[in-house]
Amino acid sequence: MADTNSVTYNAAMGQALVSAMRKDDSIFVLGQGVATGGWFGAEKGLADEFGTDRVIDSNISEAFEAGLAAGAAIAGMKPVINMGFGDFALIAGDEIFHKLAKWRYMHGLNVPMSAVVIFPIGTMNGAGPEHSSCTEVLGMHFPGLKVVVPSTAADAKGLMCAALREPNPVLFHSVNTLSFQRGDVPADDDYFVPIGKGCVRRAGTSATVLTYGSMVSPSLQAAEQLALEGIDLEVIDLRSLVPIDWPLVLESVRRTNRAMVVHEAMKTAGPGAEIAAHIQEQAFFDLESPVLRVAGKDVPLPQHGYLESLCIPSTAEIVAAARQLCLG
Repeated sequence: MADTNSVTYNAAMGQALVSAMRKDDSIFVLGQGVATGGWFGAEKGLADEFGTDRVIDSNISEAFEAGLAAGAAIAGMKPVINMGFGDFALIAGDEIFHKLAKWRYMHGLNVPMSAVVIFPIGTMNGAGPEHSSCTEVLGMHFPGLKVVVPSTAADAKGLMCAALREPNPVLFHSVNTLSFQRGDVPADDDYFVPIGKGCVRRAGTSATVLTYGSMVSPSLQAAEQLALEGIDLEVIDLRSLVPIDWPLVLESVRRTNRAMVVHEAMKTAGPGAEIAAHIQEQAFFDLESPVLRVAGKDVPLPQHGYLESLCIPSTAEIVAAARQLCLG
């Protein structure tokens, strides 16, 4: 069995950065506070090893950070930008969704555009409406970007390693609630998780649950509860939203004949809407009931931690939706 070590989700991201930066001098890290460890510690110790020429503290200007990333990438560098919070994607919208996403296409694919933009997303015990958004759906709407959302420490390392090898820009959505969750992570510096490959976290026959990020664990908890009632859920961790692993998704749905999508992002126009539409276009005659969505409420997230918890899916909500899906 491969050697592993127990580290936190964000420390696993840091392991990927260290191993890649040791091999490739063109990689550098930019963001607010990254030279002292970053917002959640993913960059801890990087400046000590690589110096402040490659681990660069930025001023408070997300548009500047993303614009610098686009310019550096097209010049052959490999920037890693930590935006601090996913909400700030809106501040840097032109630079991310036009320049980073489109410049490689506009140059006939003849220029490099390797860049990783880290967006910590989701609720965080009352961080409030401007620091808790799930913005991953934005990257799904702009061709040219890859979009990943790891749910485990091992995937945080593996997807970051893959992102650092990717010729296209990657929006790397780390999950705030998972930042300090520990897990066994392969020690191999060459370990990576292919972008666009989901995985079955729990095999089942009654229905397919498609989820990612913060909702993987509650979905698995719901599946274990429902197993006592004879409902056998298959839980798929998508891991990537662009591209989605459609062969994995459709094979499962055609076998279980039922599907539901679970995510923390708001329900209206969220990732689940696209996933449900695609399933019903490609596997309509395999379905025994409509595809269901369990998602965040369409409200600004409250500052109060308890009120915040009422706005995102709970294990109980997933259980209730799965019962409806399987039993009618």
